[in-house]
Amino acid sequence: MTFSTFEADHRSSQKRARLPRLLASRGFQKWAARFPLTRGIVRREGEAMFDLLAGFCHSQVLSALVQLKVPQVLMDGPRRAEDLGEKLDVPTDRMHILLRAGVALGLLRRRRGGRYGLSRTGAALVGVPGLSQMIAHHEVLYRDLSDPVAFFRGEVQTELANFWPYVFGGNMDPEQAATYSDLMMQSQLLVAEDTLAAVDLRGVRHMMDVGGGSGAFLAAVGERYPGIELTLFDLPQVAPLAQQRFNAAGLAQRSNIVSGSFRDDELPKGADAISLIRVLYDHADETVGDLLAQCYAALPDGGRLVISEPMTGGDTPNRPGDAYFALYTMAMRTGRTRSAYEISTLCHAAGFSDVRAIKGTRPFVTSCVVARKI
Repeated sequence: MTFSTFEADHRSSQKRARLPRLLASRGFQKWAARFPLTRGIVRREGEAMFDLLAGFCHSQVLSALVQLKVPQVLMDGPRRAEDLGEKLDVPTDRMHILLRAGVALGLLRRRRGGRYGLSRTGAALVGVPGLSQMIAHHEVLYRDLSDPVAFFRGEVQTELANFWPYVFGGNMDPEQAATYSDLMMQSQLLVAEDTLAAVDLRGVRHMMDVGGGSGAFLAAVGERYPGIELTLFDLPQVAPLAQQRFNAAGLAQRSNIVSGSFRDDELPKGADAISLIRVLYDHADETVGDLLAQCYAALPDGGRLVISEPMTGGDTPNRPGDAYFALYTMAMRTGRTRSAYEISTLCHAAGFSDVRAIKGTRPFVTSCVVARKI
């Protein structure tokens, strides 16, 4: 680097440092709030900052509505706050506040005669599979984040890690297995829908879903592709729960359940496609590398690997991946949310070629990486 280049970089750095100081100064803020060309920007930025500040209150309004089952009650038609308060054992004055907050957040609508009904978004709380269960489950994550500084310093023994003991290779009792599988089943219905919209499985003869839980993804595959043979591989306490789903879907003759742990057992061979649906972000890089190597070894030449899970934005951080799922996986204390580039790099290291990232239509649900063994 020449001296003149160093001087130019130094001056540029000084300019970049002065700009935040100018924007933060009270004098500039007062001027910008009055000046016609900038006051709209100031207002919008202030509203955005306030939304961040009030976000926890908003999420608690959502949680209260879900836990009280207000959306389910309103599916039968609009109700007055007095009626809802009596039915749900909430004082009328407080129910008014909760319902008005629901209106402000776009979850409810005010009707004639002081009644409250569902908005389209509020109706989705009832209709979207697993959404209400996931919202109710978040009380665990909120407790883990109650001291955010301690959380980011790694000083919190998070409850969320205890909710998912399988991640650490631990055993689940039957009640834990049922709770885990129900939550995973509900959430994976949406994941399956978005994954199959993004990934074309034509030409696949036999698909194995590793960590497939109660079989929600494989059941969706079987329904979409009638000719595909299905194998589910998961922990002994979890995998048998899929049998009922396969039977109900008429897939018993095309499906096979193999109990095991990819940490300790080799993956079965015979499938020409393997899916990992919301699996990698539960685990550290070393575990993920070993699993991808196992997938590579289990697949024949030309075999496909389908990875589907929420991902970070990489060089362009996004809210779902970087400001939500990254914290969720941190609270689990074992895995981490990765970008499509990071996952692709791990796939290449395991031996896969022709690795492609496919951005999901709803990144807050899932995105995909597809790789081939060539």
